[in-house]
Order: sequence, then structure tokens, then C-alpha cells
Amino acid sequence: MVIWQHFYAIVMILNIILAMAIIFLERRNVSSTWAWVMVLFFIPVVGFVLYLILGQKFKKRKLTKLLGFNPSMINDLIMEQHRKLTSGNIDLAGPEVEEYADLIGMNLKTGFSLFTSRNKVDIYTDGNDKFDALIEDIKQAKHHIHLVYYIVRDDETGRKLLHALTLKAKEGIKVRFLYDHIGSPNLPKKFFKEFREAGGLEAAYFPSRIPYLNIKINFRNHRKLVVIDGQVGYIGGFNIGDEYRGLNKHFGKWRDTHLRIKGEAVLQMQAQFMIDWNIASNAKIAYHASYFPDPPHDCASRIGIQVVASGPDSEYQEIKNSYIKMIYSTKRTVLLQTPYFVPDSSLLNALRTAALSGKDVHLMLPSKPDHFFVFWATQSYLEDLLSCGVKVHLYEAGFLHAKTLVIDGKVASVGTANLDIRSFKLNFEMNAFIYNREVAEKLEQIFYEDVEHSHLLTLEEYQGRPWFNRFKESISRLLSPIL
Repeated sequence: MVIWQHFYAIVMILNIILAMAIIFLERRNVSSTWAWVMVLFFIPVVGFVLYLILGQKFKKRKLTKLLGFNPSMINDLIMEQHRKLTSGNIDLAGPEVEEYADLIGMNLKTGFSLFTSRNKVDIYTDGNDKFDALIEDIKQAKHHIHLVYYIVRDDETGRKLLHALTLKAKEGIKVRFLYDHIGSPNLPKKFFKEFREAGGLEAAYFPSRIPYLNIKINFRNHRKLVVIDGQVGYIGGFNIGDEYRGLNKHFGKWRDTHLRIKGEAVLQMQAQFMIDWNIASNAKIAYHASYFPDPPHDCASRIGIQVVASGPDSEYQEIKNSYIKMIYSTKRTVLLQTPYFVPDSSLLNALRTAALSGKDVHLMLPSKPDHFFVFWATQSYLEDLLSCGVKVHLYEAGFLHAKTLVIDGKVASVGTANLDIRSFKLNFEMNAFIYNREVAEKLEQIFYEDVEHSHLLTLEEYQGRPWFNRFKESISRLLSPIL
């Protein structure tokens, strides 16, 4: 008994020291600080272990040492474009795009994201269509194929993709496959056996050095990117697995949004893949002009795109800041789709301000959860929005996994980032910001088609939910900064 008392006293002393360090030394944001202090004091031993695993800050200096090549090779282009933008000497692909010149400038300055205009865009909302198009593009590859996915399954879909990649590797095409170790924990090594024997290269992002213990569990590469020959790129919400093609009985139809981009914007995706790959793999990629070719001749459609990356290595939360900038710029409508909605105060205030100023603000969420804790946290934020006039739609025709934002049918974003603190601050994410009325109107039309398969939540209905639901939501919301 005395031993346990001493042990408990030591743990409490360590908790107090750790809590003081969090408050006075690490200078986290207030909500995150309070969440960790509560975890430490209410569940002392478990909380201490959780903090050691989940509470680490990402060390950017350590990341820089892992890159293997200097990404500043595009800095000159970025600085030159920024000078042209500030002086008004840049071609922004039409007068409508000039309305968003400050957003473009912000992404140039903080996200190092080049504005490109020679692009062609196809939109996929069905996993089978996206998967079929991807397989066809893989078959046409002539030089290299680069893939990074958060989730890769050893199922029919995963094996079919890997078979297509293996055939290309046998042809002598350089194929590199990067997957996230946390997102794909059950992927067996034998999954890549034939692929490796054919000359393909695979790597796991931040793998665990100790079985069942990964101290980098909080930092996940949540990107879903494919780059083929430096000319065709895929970006969006679909991972690789049967459920993303609607083959999982539990989820049924999987409603997501993915883009196929052909043109200049793919070069930014290529640069990001090379950085991610060189962090994860010992077989570094050296810069070569063949990875950054001129855009195809059929990409003269003048679609303005910036591909913006963010993560724990970023000084700013670039994707979140772009979302907020877009919402405050609205003159008519805000259309948002996300599977997880755990916003910080800045994003929540932007949505409330838009609604209170008379703008037509819509938020679409899934009606069924895939992660209960995050689902409950999401529900806790809805009363604030409903009381301000935000229209909340609960998608019922399957599981909604799309991550899209459309403003006024003029500018849009599609990518990998959810509307939650984890995506904006902890995950490595990438979104395409599209400055083109035609593409934005297509995404707007898709949103309103999804409304037909959704339930409009009312404030009265929300306030009438059971007390136990309120209890679960309150607990989840308290921990939302560290979910």
C-alpha cells in the first residue's frame, strides 16, 4: 500500500511539472493547453503516457535534415511570381480571378504555392470512376508514377492497383509508392513482394520502430496524391480500399470528391511528393528536369489553380487560413462538405459571421459516424451554427467523405483536409484551390444534388436530442483540440 502511495505521489508530481511545462514553456493555444491539463489531472498515469505519445510538437529542424534535396529550387519562381503579383504584372487567367488576388498572394507568401493557369480539371464523385481513370492513366505512363495514400488496403481494390503498378515497374517505369504507417497499420509486407521484385519502390511514412508503439502517431501523412510523368495528378478524398468503391456493406455508397488535374499545377504536387518520399525512404529522389516537364499541349483551358500543402512542419496553418479568407470574402453563398467538423474559434467565427451578415451558408456532414468520438465532437458545434442561420445538411445516401468548399460559384477548394483541428494543425495535408467559375459551378451543382439526399437539421430538432447525447458531445468537445 505504501509503495502505491509513493508511486501515485511521484506520478502527481510529474503531472504538475508537465502541466507547468505545457502552460509556461510550450505556449500552446489555450484550448489545447486546457485539454491536456485536464487529461493529466483526471487520468494521471494514462494521461502522462498519452502526452508522451500524442503531445509532442513536430520539430521542423529535424524534418529539414531528412529531405535529401533542397526544396528551395522553386523559391526563385515563387519570389518572382510574388513580385509580379504585387506590382500587378501577373496574368491571373481572367478578370474574375483578380477578385481573389489577395488570397493568391497569401498562399504564395505563406504556403509557397505557385499560381498556375494552364490546367485541365476532371471531377470524380464516385470511387469506381476515379479508380478506373487512375488505372488507365497508370497504363499510359511513360517515365514515372508517384503515389502517396493515407490508407491502402490489402483487398480487391488494393491488389488491383498494385498489380497495375507492378506491370509498369516490369516495363522499366520508375514507380514509387508511399503510404502512411498509421493509416495502413495492417498492410502486410508480402503485399509489396511482387511489386518490389519487379523494381518498384515502396516506403512507409513515419513507421514504428517498436511494435505497437509509435511516438509519431500524432503526425500522419493524410495526403492522397498521384503524379504520373509530371503531367497528370490526382488529389482529393479517396483512399485505396474496397469501401471507397462502395463495396463495404457497412458504409454502402461512399460519397467523396477527387480531382484529376492535367497541367502546370501537377508540378507543385510533384515537388511535395519528392519531399515526402525523401523523408520516408533511404532511396532518395534527386532533382532532375525530367520530373518537371512542360505541361501538355491540351492544357490551354486557363483554369487557375494553387496547390497548397500544410502540416505540423508549417509556420502557418495554410489551408485553414485560406478557408477563412474565402469565407470572409463571400458575397452570396458558402458551401462546405466535410466528414469531420471540429473547428477552432477562428473558423467557427468566420462561418457565424457570414451567416449573421445575411450570406447563404451551408454545411453538409455525414448522418452516420465512422469515428464516434469525432462524430460526437462534431455534433457539439452545431447549435452555434444553427442559431446563426447556417443550414446543416446530414447526408443519408451513404457515407460523406468529401472535403470541398465553394464560394459564390467562383472559387473552390478540393483536397485532403477535413474541417478539424487535426487536419489543419497536425496532419500533412494538401488541397487544390481552383480559381475558375466553370469548375466552381460544377462543384456547386454537385453540392445541391447531394442536398436532395440529405436531411435538413433544424434547431428545434437538435435541441430535442437525448441528454445522454449531450453528455457524450460535451466530453468529446472538451478533448476536441487533441482528437
